[in-house]
Amino acid sequence: MNGTDELNRPVRPGAEPTANGVQFAVRAPGATSVCVCLFDDADRETGRTDLTIGPEDYFTGFIPGIGAGARYGFRADGPWAPEQGHLFDASKLLVDPFAVRIDRPFAYDSRLGTFGEDTATLVPKSVVEYKLPALNPARPQFQPSDLIYELPVRAFTLLHPDIPEADRGTLRALCHPAIIKHLASLHIGAVELMPIAAWIDERHLPPLGLTNAWGYNPVTMLALDPRLAPGGIADLRQAVDALHQAGISVFLDVVFNHTGESDADGPTLSMRGLGNATYYRHHRDDPGSLINDTGCGNTLACDRPEVQELVLASMRHFVTQAGIDGFRFDLAPILGRDPDGFSPGARLLQQIVDDPVLHDRVMIAEPWDIGPGGYQLGNFGPPWLEWNDRFRDDIRRFWRGDAGMTGALATRLSGSSDIFARDSAVKTRSVNFVSAHDGFPLGDLVAYETKHNEANGEANRDGHDANYSWNNGVEGATDDPDILAAREADAQALIATLFASRGTILLTAGDEFGHSQGGNNNAYAQDNLTTWRNWEQINYQRLAFTRAWAKLRAESLLLERTHLLSDANGTDNPDQVAWLTAEGQPMTPVEWEDPARMAFMMALGPAGSRLLVLFNRGTQALSPIFPATTGCWSPAMPDLTPDENVPARTVMAWNETAPAS
Repeated sequence: MNGTDELNRPVRPGAEPTANGVQFAVRAPGATSVCVCLFDDADRETGRTDLTIGPEDYFTGFIPGIGAGARYGFRADGPWAPEQGHLFDASKLLVDPFAVRIDRPFAYDSRLGTFGEDTATLVPKSVVEYKLPALNPARPQFQPSDLIYELPVRAFTLLHPDIPEADRGTLRALCHPAIIKHLASLHIGAVELMPIAAWIDERHLPPLGLTNAWGYNPVTMLALDPRLAPGGIADLRQAVDALHQAGISVFLDVVFNHTGESDADGPTLSMRGLGNATYYRHHRDDPGSLINDTGCGNTLACDRPEVQELVLASMRHFVTQAGIDGFRFDLAPILGRDPDGFSPGARLLQQIVDDPVLHDRVMIAEPWDIGPGGYQLGNFGPPWLEWNDRFRDDIRRFWRGDAGMTGALATRLSGSSDIFARDSAVKTRSVNFVSAHDGFPLGDLVAYETKHNEANGEANRDGHDANYSWNNGVEGATDDPDILAAREADAQALIATLFASRGTILLTAGDEFGHSQGGNNNAYAQDNLTTWRNWEQINYQRLAFTRAWAKLRAESLLLERTHLLSDANGTDNPDQVAWLTAEGQPMTPVEWEDPARMAFMMALGPAGSRLLVLFNRGTQALSPIFPATTGCWSPAMPDLTPDENVPARTVMAWNETAPAS
């Protein structure tokens, strides 16, 4: 095949090696010219080739004599007209948006945003790679009632003593038997990897001596961050395969709402230099002003075909090259926004669920952004699952002791029918969680009443103020055994409540063994001991408790379901529920509305095979009266559930066994 043949075939964006050379294609709307710059291993430019403009703003070209391993970048020229949204600057070396690998991590430098300053020595080079043999993965094993484990790859594995030092902090660590064993002991249905695409530090962090630890500031969509994946996509594929062999699905937390090119003063790294006016959303009446519905300085224009092509290509890449089972979309309403606002029927959202490669993957929306009408909980519709912050807040408020929260807790336990029963739906799409990466970890939720984010360098102004947290009498660390016991009881009650709820549940890595961030509820910039999980200081009591509840949920035919609970009706319906007082009597309207109510019971399933869960948020132990049965009630977890008195601040469970025939 010669260069002419290469130019005559359909355009495929990116860099594709062939037997004779490499075919390049990049979309640069509004550019007057684009060239490819080649670099050697010493970072010296060795050649420059102009690309030819064609339909739909594609610039294409074939360079013979090079192949896989070639390092390159683009330069695009065109109008410099910031008032019109055009920021073309040929001095800027640009990373290929469709690059599948880069040769180094991104590092912030103020020169990256200075007009006319050559940045070839500052920007990672894209690397030409052959694709791995394509996978055709089976439908994910994950069920929408399973446990998702939110996992930051670096922070989770960096201090693990059993992992070889060279693999710590990388995707390779997830293949280690010690990690697999820990995940299996929690009956994890899927790990959700926090962002692993290559990201850059926000520009205010380097002067503070801080770095981005979470990855929610991406530059590339397909290329993985070399710090997490030294071997590129092959490292992810190996990790996914190891987890699949253990029966664990793998989801990626993806950021398709903004990029690390930030606001008007941010760096020019890729899409800004290839077509800022097209790739990012701007105000209709002020085309030079970026819309900031993300709070990160810019907003990707997901209603434009150029961005839609990139998003879909990225997702297909991770499915066919690594076997990824699903995606969690950060600030998901952005994907459904156009100049008139959010629509659940937006073209990109529909393309994702209809795509022949993606249609059977698990899709999870974080259903809010900070733009107008940005809170969209419940509005994505099937097949989307949605993070449910109402669950998080109501469960916290119940256990904190807020008045009148009994009914709210029951609604959340039932699958949040007030949110997800629209259009006569009978199943919940809720992803229930008590804590996540953003906010207090579970260990801090019961030890701090207020945030302590001074280490972030923003005078404690950053992070949420409405945490619904409590400290049991002392703010932060203490040696008081009574306070420590109260905190442990509260943490365990929160865990049990999560596992007793209808829907998908999510646990953040480390919450099961006592991870603390010292009261920092916005630790995105703490790539240090604040966020690193300490495997040598494990709270084994909490870990055993979590494992016991995980086992109960995984083995229970009544807990691991997604049908919304309905009032008991005496049938064989496994989704029926009876709400009872601690004395075993049906809850009355007066008792539901009692602001001081401390305890109640949830009886799931048909008579003869019920699961009874008691929630006691009071400060006194109690002796429940079980509902009448022709069989018997026995502790669902014998090591954790007493036969008689139920301690204060506790969740307990019993199984009903039918009489012997």
